[in-house]
Amino acid sequence: MKKRSFKKLISVFVVSALTIALCVGCAGDKEGSDSSSNIVGENTADSLDQNTENSAGTETTVVADEDSTLVFGIPQDLEDSLDPHKAVAAGTKEILFNIFEGLVKPTPDGDFAPAIAESYEISDDALVYTFKLRSGVKFHDGTLVTAEDVKFSIDKCADATDSSPLVPAYSNIKDTQIDGDNFIINLIEPDSEFIAYMTTAIIPKNNANPDTNPIGTGPYMYVSRSPQENFKVKKFDEYYDPQNAANITNVTFKIIGNMDTIAMELNSGAIDVVPRIPTAQADLLNDGFEIKEETMNLVQALYLNNAVEPLNNVQVRQALCYAIDPAEIMLFVSDGKGTEIGSSMFPAFGKYYDESLNDVYNQDIEKAKSLLAEAGYPNGFDLEITVASNYTQHVDTAQVLVEEFKAIGVNAKIKLVEWDSWLSDVYSGRQYESTVVGVDASSLTPSALLQRFTSTAHNNFINFSSAEYDEAFAKAKAAINDDEKTQYYKQCERILAEQAANVYIQDLPELVAISKKFTGYEFYPMYIQDVAKIKLAK
Repeated sequence: MKKRSFKKLISVFVVSALTIALCVGCAGDKEGSDSSSNIVGENTADSLDQNTENSAGTETTVVADEDSTLVFGIPQDLEDSLDPHKAVAAGTKEILFNIFEGLVKPTPDGDFAPAIAESYEISDDALVYTFKLRSGVKFHDGTLVTAEDVKFSIDKCADATDSSPLVPAYSNIKDTQIDGDNFIINLIEPDSEFIAYMTTAIIPKNNANPDTNPIGTGPYMYVSRSPQENFKVKKFDEYYDPQNAANITNVTFKIIGNMDTIAMELNSGAIDVVPRIPTAQADLLNDGFEIKEETMNLVQALYLNNAVEPLNNVQVRQALCYAIDPAEIMLFVSDGKGTEIGSSMFPAFGKYYDESLNDVYNQDIEKAKSLLAEAGYPNGFDLEITVASNYTQHVDTAQVLVEEFKAIGVNAKIKLVEWDSWLSDVYSGRQYESTVVGVDASSLTPSALLQRFTSTAHNNFINFSSAEYDEAFAKAKAAINDDEKTQYYKQCERILAEQAANVYIQDLPELVAISKKFTGYEFYPMYIQDVAKIKLAK
Protein backbone atom coordinates (compact mmCIF):
# COMPACT_ATOMS: atom_id res chain seq x y z
CA MET A 1 0.00 0.00 0.00
CA LYS A 2 1.16 3.55 -0.73
CA LYS A 3 0.49 5.71 2.30
CA ARG A 4 0.01 9.37 1.49
CA SER A 5 0.88 12.17 3.89
CA PHE A 6 -1.28 15.26 3.54
CA LYS A 7 1.77 17.47 4.03
CA LYS A 8 3.24 16.16 0.78
CA LEU A 9 0.04 15.19 -0.95
CA ILE A 10 0.57 16.50 -4.46
CA SER A 11 -0.62 14.30 -7.28
CA VAL A 12 1.75 13.88 -10.22
CA PHE A 13 -0.59 15.72 -12.53
CA VAL A 14 -0.74 18.74 -10.21
CA VAL A 15 2.99 18.96 -9.51
CA SER A 16 3.74 19.96 -13.08
CA ALA A 17 0.90 22.46 -13.05
CA LEU A 18 2.67 24.43 -10.37
CA THR A 19 6.02 24.70 -12.14
CA ILE A 20 4.83 27.48 -14.39
CA ALA A 21 3.34 30.91 -13.85
CA LEU A 22 -0.36 30.90 -14.51
CA CYS A 23 -0.83 34.41 -15.80
CA VAL A 24 0.66 35.99 -18.90
CA GLY A 25 1.09 39.77 -18.57
CA CYS A 26 0.03 39.96 -14.91
CA ALA A 27 0.31 43.23 -13.10
CA GLY A 28 2.75 42.03 -10.47
CA ASP A 29 0.48 42.87 -7.54
CA LYS A 30 0.30 39.35 -6.11
CA GLU A 31 0.98 39.19 -2.41
CA GLY A 32 2.84 36.16 -1.17
CA SER A 33 3.41 34.70 -4.64
CA ASP A 34 6.51 32.98 -5.96
CA SER A 35 7.71 31.87 -9.36
CA SER A 36 6.81 28.22 -8.94
CA SER A 37 3.21 28.41 -7.83
CA ASN A 38 -0.04 30.27 -8.18
CA ILE A 39 -0.42 31.08 -4.49
CA VAL A 40 -1.87 34.56 -4.18
CA GLY A 41 -2.82 36.52 -1.09
CA GLU A 42 -1.91 36.54 2.57
CA ASN A 43 -0.17 33.63 4.26
CA THR A 44 -3.01 31.66 5.80
CA ALA A 45 -0.74 30.51 8.63
CA ASP A 46 -0.47 34.09 9.90
CA SER A 47 -1.94 34.68 13.33
CA LEU A 48 -4.69 37.25 13.64
CA ASP A 49 -2.41 39.77 15.28
CA GLN A 50 0.49 39.46 12.83
CA ASN A 51 1.34 42.55 10.78
CA THR A 52 1.35 42.26 7.01
CA GLU A 53 1.72 44.77 4.21
CA ASN A 54 -0.86 45.74 1.65
CA SER A 55 -0.12 46.49 -1.99
CA ALA A 56 0.54 50.15 -1.25
CA GLY A 57 3.29 49.23 1.21
CA THR A 58 1.40 50.47 4.28
CA GLU A 59 1.14 48.40 7.41
CA THR A 60 -2.01 46.35 7.80
CA THR A 61 -3.03 44.57 10.99
CA VAL A 62 -5.32 41.57 10.67
CA VAL A 63 -7.91 41.61 13.43
CA ALA A 64 -10.74 39.41 14.62
CA ASP A 65 -14.30 40.74 14.79
CA GLU A 66 -17.16 38.65 16.12
CA ASP A 67 -19.72 40.82 14.30
CA SER A 68 -17.79 41.26 11.06
CA THR A 69 -19.67 41.22 7.76
CA LEU A 70 -18.65 40.86 4.15
CA VAL A 71 -20.65 41.48 0.98
CA PHE A 72 -19.38 39.43 -1.93
CA GLY A 73 -20.65 40.30 -5.41
CA ILE A 74 -21.56 37.48 -7.82
CA PRO A 75 -22.93 37.78 -11.38
CA GLN A 76 -25.81 35.31 -11.12
CA ASP A 77 -28.14 33.66 -8.67
CA LEU A 78 -27.51 30.10 -7.57
CA GLU A 79 -30.02 28.73 -10.03
CA ASP A 80 -28.97 25.13 -9.51
CA SER A 81 -30.10 22.84 -6.75
CA LEU A 82 -28.35 23.56 -3.45
CA ASP A 83 -27.62 19.85 -3.27
CA PRO A 84 -23.87 19.88 -4.04
CA HIS A 85 -24.16 16.55 -5.84
CA LYS A 86 -26.63 17.96 -8.37
CA ALA A 87 -25.17 21.45 -8.90
CA VAL A 88 -23.94 21.96 -12.47
CA ALA A 89 -22.99 25.63 -12.79
CA ALA A 90 -19.47 26.59 -11.78
CA GLY A 91 -20.92 29.76 -10.25
CA THR A 92 -23.01 27.64 -7.89
CA LYS A 93 -20.23 25.23 -7.03
CA GLU A 94 -17.74 27.97 -6.18
CA ILE A 95 -20.10 29.33 -3.51
CA LEU A 96 -21.14 25.93 -2.13
CA PHE A 97 -17.43 25.22 -1.60
CA ASN A 98 -17.72 27.26 1.60
CA ILE A 99 -20.52 25.06 2.96
CA PHE A 100 -19.48 21.55 1.95
CA GLU A 101 -16.37 19.41 2.18
CA GLY A 102 -15.31 16.00 0.93
CA LEU A 103 -12.94 13.39 2.26
CA VAL A 104 -10.21 15.74 1.04
CA LYS A 105 -10.32 19.34 -0.16
CA PRO A 106 -8.21 21.34 -2.63
CA THR A 107 -5.70 23.96 -1.54
CA PRO A 108 -4.59 27.14 -3.32
CA ASP A 109 -1.34 25.50 -4.48
CA GLY A 110 -3.05 22.54 -6.14
CA ASP A 111 -2.46 20.17 -3.23
CA PHE A 112 -5.10 18.26 -1.27
CA ALA A 113 -5.68 18.85 2.43
CA PRO A 114 -7.37 16.60 4.99
CA ALA A 115 -11.06 17.16 5.50
CA ILE A 116 -13.50 14.42 6.53
CA ALA A 117 -10.60 11.98 6.14
CA GLU A 118 -7.41 12.58 8.10
CA SER A 119 -5.31 10.28 5.87
CA TYR A 120 -5.61 7.78 3.04
CA GLU A 121 -3.80 4.93 1.29
CA ILE A 122 -3.77 3.77 -2.34
CA SER A 123 -3.01 0.18 -3.25
CA ASP A 124 -0.05 -0.41 -5.56
CA ASP A 125 -2.39 -1.42 -8.38
CA ALA A 126 -4.49 1.79 -7.93
CA LEU A 127 -7.63 -0.28 -7.39
CA VAL A 128 -8.25 0.25 -3.67
CA TYR A 129 -8.51 3.59 -1.86
CA THR A 130 -8.70 3.41 1.95
CA PHE A 131 -9.62 6.52 3.95
CA LYS A 132 -9.20 6.90 7.71
CA LEU A 133 -12.11 9.06 8.85
CA ARG A 134 -11.54 11.94 11.23
CA SER A 135 -13.44 11.71 14.51
CA GLY A 136 -15.53 14.52 15.96
CA VAL A 137 -16.50 16.24 12.70
CA LYS A 138 -19.93 17.85 12.94
CA PHE A 139 -22.52 18.76 10.35
CA HIS A 140 -24.07 22.20 10.54
CA ASP A 141 -27.14 20.72 12.22
CA GLY A 142 -24.95 19.59 15.13
CA THR A 143 -24.94 15.88 14.34
CA LEU A 144 -21.67 13.97 14.05
CA VAL A 145 -20.46 12.76 10.66
CA THR A 146 -20.57 8.96 10.51
CA ALA A 147 -19.09 6.43 8.13
CA GLU A 148 -22.66 5.76 7.00
CA ASP A 149 -22.98 9.41 5.92
CA VAL A 150 -19.77 9.08 3.91
CA LYS A 151 -20.93 5.87 2.25
CA PHE A 152 -24.34 7.39 1.51
CA SER A 153 -22.77 10.44 -0.17
CA ILE A 154 -20.32 8.49 -2.32
CA ASP A 155 -22.86 5.80 -3.24
CA LYS A 156 -25.40 8.48 -4.16
CA CYS A 157 -22.97 10.05 -6.64
CA ALA A 158 -22.06 6.63 -8.05
CA ASP A 159 -25.66 5.51 -8.57
CA ALA A 160 -26.48 5.14 -12.26
CA THR A 161 -29.96 3.68 -11.88
CA ASP A 162 -31.75 6.44 -13.78
CA SER A 163 -28.90 7.87 -15.84
CA SER A 164 -25.14 8.19 -15.70
CA PRO A 165 -23.52 8.75 -12.26
CA LEU A 166 -23.70 12.25 -10.80
CA VAL A 167 -19.90 12.11 -10.78
CA PRO A 168 -18.92 10.45 -14.09
CA ALA A 169 -15.65 9.10 -12.68
CA TYR A 170 -17.71 7.13 -10.15
CA SER A 171 -18.81 4.73 -12.87
CA ASN A 172 -15.46 3.08 -12.09
CA ILE A 173 -16.49 2.27 -8.50
CA LYS A 174 -16.98 -1.46 -7.93
CA ASP A 175 -18.22 -1.10 -4.34
CA THR A 176 -17.69 0.82 -1.11
CA GLN A 177 -17.16 -0.61 2.36
CA ILE A 178 -17.00 0.48 5.99
CA ASP A 179 -14.29 -1.11 8.15
CA GLY A 180 -14.35 0.49 11.59
CA ASP A 181 -12.97 4.03 11.18
CA ASN A 182 -11.98 3.30 7.59
CA PHE A 183 -13.97 3.92 4.44
CA ILE A 184 -12.85 1.81 1.48
CA ILE A 185 -13.49 2.33 -2.23
CA ASN A 186 -12.80 -0.56 -4.60
CA LEU A 187 -12.44 0.37 -8.27
CA ILE A 188 -13.24 -1.69 -11.36
CA GLU A 189 -10.20 -0.45 -13.27
CA PRO A 190 -6.98 1.17 -11.99
CA ASP A 191 -7.16 4.96 -11.61
CA SER A 192 -4.18 6.75 -10.14
CA GLU A 193 -6.06 10.08 -10.34
CA PHE A 194 -9.11 9.02 -8.36
CA ILE A 195 -8.14 11.00 -5.25
CA ALA A 196 -9.05 14.18 -7.14
CA TYR A 197 -12.71 13.09 -7.07
CA MET A 198 -12.74 12.66 -3.30
CA THR A 199 -13.59 16.33 -2.92
CA THR A 200 -17.22 15.24 -3.44
CA ALA A 201 -19.32 16.74 -0.65
CA ILE A 202 -20.22 14.59 2.33
CA ILE A 203 -23.81 15.31 3.39
CA PRO A 204 -26.09 13.89 6.12
CA LYS A 205 -27.83 10.69 5.16
CA ASN A 206 -30.97 11.83 6.97
CA ASN A 207 -31.33 15.24 5.27
CA ALA A 208 -34.67 14.88 3.51
CA ASN A 209 -34.40 18.16 1.56
CA PRO A 210 -30.81 18.71 0.36
CA ASP A 211 -32.08 20.71 -2.66
CA THR A 212 -33.29 23.55 -0.44
CA ASN A 213 -31.66 22.86 2.94
CA PRO A 214 -27.90 22.53 2.39
CA ILE A 215 -26.16 20.95 5.39
CA GLY A 216 -22.43 20.40 5.21
CA THR A 217 -19.31 20.45 7.36
CA GLY A 218 -17.57 23.53 5.93
CA PRO A 219 -16.47 26.70 7.72
CA TYR A 220 -19.73 28.42 6.74
CA MET A 221 -23.32 27.32 7.20
CA TYR A 222 -26.37 28.26 5.15
CA VAL A 223 -28.65 31.02 6.47
CA SER A 224 -31.06 32.12 3.75
CA ARG A 225 -31.62 32.67 0.07
CA SER A 226 -33.52 35.48 -1.66
CA PRO A 227 -33.91 34.62 -5.35
CA GLN A 228 -32.20 37.12 -7.66
CA GLU A 229 -31.06 39.12 -4.62
CA ASN A 230 -28.67 37.30 -2.30
CA PHE A 231 -27.44 34.12 -0.66
CA LYS A 232 -26.39 34.37 3.00
CA VAL A 233 -24.09 32.24 5.13
CA LYS A 234 -22.57 32.59 8.61
CA LYS A 235 -19.53 31.24 10.39
CA PHE A 236 -19.91 27.68 11.70
CA ASP A 237 -18.70 27.94 15.30
CA GLU A 238 -18.19 24.18 15.71
CA TYR A 239 -15.93 23.76 12.68
CA TYR A 240 -13.46 20.97 13.44
CA ASP A 241 -10.33 22.80 12.22
CA PRO A 242 -9.72 26.02 14.21
CA GLN A 243 -6.64 26.89 12.13
CA ASN A 244 -8.77 27.12 8.99
CA ALA A 245 -12.03 28.35 10.50
CA ALA A 246 -13.85 31.32 8.98
CA ASN A 247 -12.62 34.77 9.95
CA ILE A 248 -15.64 36.84 8.88
CA THR A 249 -18.84 36.07 10.79
CA ASN A 250 -21.55 37.00 8.31
CA VAL A 251 -21.23 36.83 4.52
CA THR A 252 -23.78 37.90 1.94
CA PHE A 253 -23.30 36.85 -1.68
CA LYS A 254 -25.09 39.66 -3.50
CA ILE A 255 -26.35 39.11 -7.04
CA ILE A 256 -25.25 41.92 -9.34
CA GLY A 257 -28.07 42.35 -11.82
CA ASN A 258 -26.28 44.86 -14.03
CA MET A 259 -22.57 44.26 -14.61
CA ASP A 260 -22.15 47.88 -15.69
CA THR A 261 -22.85 49.03 -12.12
CA ILE A 262 -20.11 47.00 -10.41
CA ALA A 263 -17.74 49.94 -9.89
CA MET A 264 -20.53 52.14 -8.58
CA GLU A 265 -21.62 49.51 -6.04
CA LEU A 266 -18.04 48.91 -4.91
CA ASN A 267 -17.22 52.60 -4.58
CA SER A 268 -20.41 53.21 -2.61
CA GLY A 269 -19.53 50.48 -0.11
CA ALA A 270 -22.51 48.32 -1.03
CA ILE A 271 -20.16 45.48 -2.04
CA ASP A 272 -16.71 44.61 -0.66
CA VAL A 273 -15.38 41.99 -3.07
CA VAL A 274 -16.07 41.15 -6.72
CA PRO A 275 -14.20 38.38 -8.55
CA ARG A 276 -13.84 38.46 -12.33
CA ILE A 277 -14.48 42.18 -12.55
CA PRO A 278 -14.30 43.51 -16.14
CA THR A 279 -11.22 45.61 -16.88
CA ALA A 280 -13.29 48.68 -17.71
CA GLN A 281 -15.06 48.53 -14.35
CA ALA A 282 -11.81 47.93 -12.47
CA ASP A 283 -10.42 51.14 -13.97
CA LEU A 284 -13.26 53.11 -12.34
CA LEU A 285 -12.53 52.08 -8.75
CA ASN A 286 -11.27 54.53 -6.15
CA ASP A 287 -8.09 53.99 -4.11
CA GLY A 288 -10.00 52.10 -1.43
CA PHE A 289 -9.65 48.92 -3.46
CA GLU A 290 -6.88 46.55 -4.41
CA ILE A 291 -6.97 44.70 -7.73
CA LYS A 292 -5.56 41.18 -7.68
CA GLU A 293 -4.84 39.40 -10.95
CA GLU A 294 -4.53 35.80 -12.12
CA THR A 295 -6.05 33.66 -14.85
CA MET A 296 -9.41 31.97 -14.39
CA ASN A 297 -8.17 28.43 -15.11
CA LEU A 298 -10.86 27.68 -17.64
CA VAL A 299 -11.23 27.10 -21.36
CA GLN A 300 -13.08 29.93 -23.05
CA ALA A 301 -14.20 28.96 -26.53
CA LEU A 302 -16.97 29.24 -29.04
CA TYR A 303 -18.49 25.86 -28.22
CA LEU A 304 -20.10 24.25 -31.26
CA ASN A 305 -23.05 21.89 -31.37
CA ASN A 306 -21.44 19.18 -33.51
CA ALA A 307 -24.83 17.58 -34.14
CA VAL A 308 -26.49 20.46 -36.06
CA GLU A 309 -25.94 21.53 -39.65
CA PRO A 310 -23.62 22.84 -40.90
CA LEU A 311 -21.52 22.45 -37.74
CA ASN A 312 -21.66 18.67 -38.11
CA ASN A 313 -19.20 19.15 -41.00
CA VAL A 314 -15.58 19.18 -39.81
CA GLN A 315 -14.53 21.49 -42.66
CA VAL A 316 -17.07 24.08 -41.56
CA ARG A 317 -15.79 23.91 -37.99
CA GLN A 318 -12.20 24.20 -39.20
CA ALA A 319 -13.13 27.25 -41.29
CA LEU A 320 -14.49 28.98 -38.19
CA CYS A 321 -11.20 28.24 -36.41
CA TYR A 322 -9.15 29.74 -39.24
CA ALA A 323 -11.35 32.85 -39.25
CA ILE A 324 -10.53 34.07 -35.75
CA ASP A 325 -7.57 35.83 -34.15
CA PRO A 326 -7.37 35.12 -30.38
CA ALA A 327 -4.97 38.02 -29.87
CA GLU A 328 -7.50 40.44 -31.36
CA ILE A 329 -10.22 39.03 -29.12
CA MET A 330 -8.07 39.34 -25.99
CA LEU A 331 -7.11 42.90 -26.89
CA PHE A 332 -10.77 43.91 -27.14
CA VAL A 333 -12.09 41.88 -24.22
CA SER A 334 -9.32 42.21 -21.64
CA ASP A 335 -6.71 44.72 -22.83
CA GLY A 336 -4.59 41.88 -24.18
CA LYS A 337 -4.50 39.97 -20.90
CA GLY A 338 -5.16 36.24 -20.89
CA THR A 339 -3.49 33.13 -22.28
CA GLU A 340 -4.20 31.77 -25.74
CA ILE A 341 -5.19 28.10 -25.79
CA GLY A 342 -5.71 25.72 -28.70
CA SER A 343 -7.63 22.85 -27.10
CA SER A 344 -9.56 21.87 -23.98
CA MET A 345 -6.66 22.25 -21.55
CA PHE A 346 -5.22 25.29 -19.81
CA PRO A 347 -1.63 26.03 -18.66
CA ALA A 348 -2.22 25.27 -14.97
CA PHE A 349 -2.11 21.58 -15.85
CA GLY A 350 1.55 21.92 -16.78
CA LYS A 351 2.84 18.90 -18.70
CA TYR A 352 -0.65 18.02 -19.91
CA TYR A 353 -1.00 21.40 -21.62
CA ASP A 354 0.24 21.36 -25.23
CA GLU A 355 1.09 24.90 -26.27
CA SER A 356 1.86 23.77 -29.84
CA LEU A 357 -1.87 23.30 -30.42
CA ASN A 358 -2.22 27.09 -30.38
CA ASP A 359 -0.76 27.04 -33.90
CA VAL A 360 -3.07 24.45 -35.46
CA TYR A 361 -5.23 27.30 -36.75
CA ASN A 362 -3.40 30.57 -37.23
CA GLN A 363 -5.78 33.08 -38.80
CA ASP A 364 -6.04 32.41 -42.55
CA ILE A 365 -9.10 33.94 -44.20
CA GLU A 366 -8.46 32.43 -47.62
CA LYS A 367 -8.01 28.97 -46.15
CA ALA A 368 -11.27 29.39 -44.25
CA LYS A 369 -13.14 30.43 -47.41
CA SER A 370 -11.70 27.47 -49.30
CA LEU A 371 -12.85 25.03 -46.61
CA LEU A 372 -16.36 26.50 -46.65
CA ALA A 373 -16.51 26.16 -50.44
CA GLU A 374 -15.38 22.52 -50.25
CA ALA A 375 -18.06 21.89 -47.62
CA GLY A 376 -20.75 23.31 -49.90
CA TYR A 377 -21.04 26.79 -48.37
CA PRO A 378 -19.19 29.10 -50.79
CA ASN A 379 -21.32 32.04 -49.70
CA GLY A 380 -21.13 31.28 -45.99
CA PHE A 381 -24.10 30.61 -43.72
CA ASP A 382 -26.06 32.03 -40.80
CA LEU A 383 -24.86 31.22 -37.27
CA GLU A 384 -26.53 31.90 -33.94
CA ILE A 385 -24.28 32.47 -30.92
CA THR A 386 -26.13 32.04 -27.62
CA VAL A 387 -24.52 33.86 -24.70
CA ALA A 388 -25.49 34.30 -21.05
CA SER A 389 -26.06 38.04 -20.69
CA ASN A 390 -24.57 38.27 -17.19
CA TYR A 391 -21.04 37.33 -18.33
CA THR A 392 -19.56 40.48 -19.86
CA GLN A 393 -16.38 38.81 -21.11
CA HIS A 394 -18.34 36.19 -23.03
CA VAL A 395 -20.68 38.78 -24.53
CA ASP A 396 -17.72 40.94 -25.58
CA THR A 397 -15.99 37.88 -27.07
CA ALA A 398 -19.09 37.03 -29.08
CA GLN A 399 -19.20 40.56 -30.48
CA VAL A 400 -15.63 40.24 -31.78
CA LEU A 401 -16.41 36.83 -33.28
CA VAL A 402 -19.37 38.30 -35.15
CA GLU A 403 -17.07 40.82 -36.81
CA GLU A 404 -14.31 38.31 -37.56
CA PHE A 405 -16.72 35.82 -39.14
CA LYS A 406 -17.95 38.45 -41.59
CA ALA A 407 -14.64 38.11 -43.47
CA ILE A 408 -15.54 34.53 -44.49
CA GLY A 409 -19.20 35.21 -45.23
CA VAL A 410 -20.59 33.79 -41.99
CA ASN A 411 -23.48 35.92 -40.76
CA ALA A 412 -23.36 35.47 -36.99
CA LYS A 413 -26.02 36.85 -34.68
CA ILE A 414 -25.88 36.99 -30.87
CA LYS A 415 -28.75 35.64 -28.81
CA LEU A 416 -28.58 36.91 -25.22
CA VAL A 417 -30.27 34.73 -22.58
CA GLU A 418 -30.55 34.60 -18.81
CA TRP A 419 -28.16 32.23 -17.05
CA ASP A 420 -30.88 29.80 -15.96
CA SER A 421 -32.08 29.61 -19.57
CA TRP A 422 -28.53 28.92 -20.73
CA LEU A 423 -28.28 26.03 -18.27
CA SER A 424 -31.60 24.49 -19.26
CA ASP A 425 -31.58 25.11 -23.02
CA VAL A 426 -27.90 25.02 -23.96
CA TYR A 427 -26.12 22.90 -21.39
CA SER A 428 -28.85 20.42 -20.50
CA GLY A 429 -31.16 20.60 -23.51
CA ARG A 430 -28.44 21.05 -26.17
CA GLN A 431 -30.86 23.26 -28.09
CA TYR A 432 -28.41 25.71 -29.62
CA GLU A 433 -25.97 26.18 -32.51
CA SER A 434 -22.99 27.76 -30.80
CA THR A 435 -22.24 29.44 -27.49
CA VAL A 436 -19.42 31.38 -25.84
CA VAL A 437 -18.70 30.14 -22.33
CA GLY A 438 -15.81 29.10 -20.13
CA VAL A 439 -15.46 25.47 -19.04
CA ASP A 440 -13.48 24.79 -15.89
CA ALA A 441 -12.06 21.65 -14.29
CA SER A 442 -14.37 20.35 -11.57
CA SER A 443 -11.42 18.52 -10.03
CA LEU A 444 -7.65 18.76 -10.18
CA THR A 445 -7.23 16.16 -12.91
CA PRO A 446 -6.99 16.45 -16.70
CA SER A 447 -9.86 14.02 -17.12
CA ALA A 448 -12.16 16.60 -15.55
CA LEU A 449 -11.68 18.71 -18.68
CA LEU A 450 -11.47 15.94 -21.26
CA GLN A 451 -14.00 13.33 -20.11
CA ARG A 452 -16.96 15.47 -21.19
CA PHE A 453 -16.06 14.99 -24.87
CA THR A 454 -16.36 11.21 -24.82
CA SER A 455 -19.29 10.02 -26.91
CA THR A 456 -21.44 8.78 -24.03
CA ALA A 457 -20.69 11.48 -21.46
CA HIS A 458 -23.85 12.98 -19.99
CA ASN A 459 -22.21 16.44 -19.98
CA ASN A 460 -21.02 16.28 -23.61
CA PHE A 461 -23.14 19.31 -24.43
CA ILE A 462 -21.40 19.88 -27.79
CA ASN A 463 -22.37 16.37 -29.01
CA PHE A 464 -18.81 15.58 -30.07
CA SER A 465 -18.38 11.97 -31.15
CA SER A 466 -15.11 10.31 -32.11
CA ALA A 467 -14.17 6.65 -31.70
CA GLU A 468 -10.50 7.65 -31.87
CA TYR A 469 -11.03 10.12 -29.03
CA ASP A 470 -12.93 7.62 -26.90
CA GLU A 471 -10.12 5.09 -27.29
CA ALA A 472 -7.39 7.60 -26.40
CA PHE A 473 -9.29 8.79 -23.34
CA ALA A 474 -9.88 5.23 -22.13
CA LYS A 475 -6.17 4.48 -22.46
CA ALA A 476 -5.29 7.64 -20.52
CA LYS A 477 -7.59 6.73 -17.66
CA ALA A 478 -6.32 3.14 -17.50
CA ALA A 479 -2.63 4.08 -17.55
CA ILE A 480 -0.77 3.94 -14.24
CA ASN A 481 2.54 5.02 -15.77
CA ASP A 482 2.49 8.83 -15.80
CA ASP A 483 4.39 9.26 -19.08
CA GLU A 484 1.90 6.98 -20.81
CA LYS A 485 -1.02 8.81 -19.23
CA THR A 486 0.38 12.15 -20.39
CA GLN A 487 0.84 10.85 -23.92
CA TYR A 488 -2.79 9.77 -24.26
CA TYR A 489 -4.23 12.93 -22.71
CA LYS A 490 -2.25 15.01 -25.18
CA GLN A 491 -3.56 12.80 -27.97
CA CYS A 492 -7.10 13.64 -26.81
CA GLU A 493 -6.31 17.35 -26.94
CA ARG A 494 -4.85 17.07 -30.44
CA ILE A 495 -7.95 15.24 -31.70
CA LEU A 496 -10.18 18.00 -30.31
CA ALA A 497 -8.01 20.61 -32.04
CA GLU A 498 -7.66 18.88 -35.40
CA GLN A 499 -11.35 17.94 -35.51
CA ALA A 500 -12.20 21.55 -34.55
CA ALA A 501 -14.59 20.33 -31.88
CA ASN A 502 -14.78 23.97 -30.75
CA VAL A 503 -13.25 27.32 -31.67
CA TYR A 504 -10.72 27.66 -28.86
CA ILE A 505 -9.75 31.12 -27.67
CA GLN A 506 -8.18 31.66 -24.25
CA ASP A 507 -7.87 31.18 -20.52
CA LEU A 508 -9.41 34.45 -19.42
CA PRO A 509 -7.66 36.80 -17.01
CA GLU A 510 -9.26 37.13 -13.61
CA LEU A 511 -9.27 40.49 -11.88
CA VAL A 512 -10.55 40.54 -8.31
CA ALA A 513 -11.51 43.81 -6.66
CA ILE A 514 -11.29 43.70 -2.86
CA SER A 515 -11.79 46.52 -0.41
CA LYS A 516 -8.67 47.39 1.55
CA LYS A 517 -10.78 46.85 4.67
CA PHE A 518 -10.13 43.15 4.03
CA THR A 519 -7.17 40.95 3.29
CA GLY A 520 -6.42 37.27 2.68
CA TYR A 521 -8.09 36.62 -0.68
CA GLU A 522 -6.47 33.63 -2.42
CA PHE A 523 -6.69 32.20 -5.92
CA TYR A 524 -7.15 28.48 -6.58
CA PRO A 525 -6.25 26.46 -9.70
CA MET A 526 -9.96 25.71 -10.12
CA TYR A 527 -13.28 27.56 -9.81
CA ILE A 528 -13.43 28.30 -6.05
CA GLN A 529 -14.20 31.31 -3.88
CA ASP A 530 -12.74 30.49 -0.44
CA VAL A 531 -14.33 33.16 1.72
CA ALA A 532 -13.02 31.61 4.95
CA LYS A 533 -9.52 32.90 4.17
CA ILE A 534 -10.67 36.52 3.92
CA LYS A 535 -9.94 38.57 7.05
CA LEU A 536 -10.89 41.97 8.38
CA ALA A 537 -7.97 44.39 8.43
CA LYS A 538 -7.39 47.70 10.13
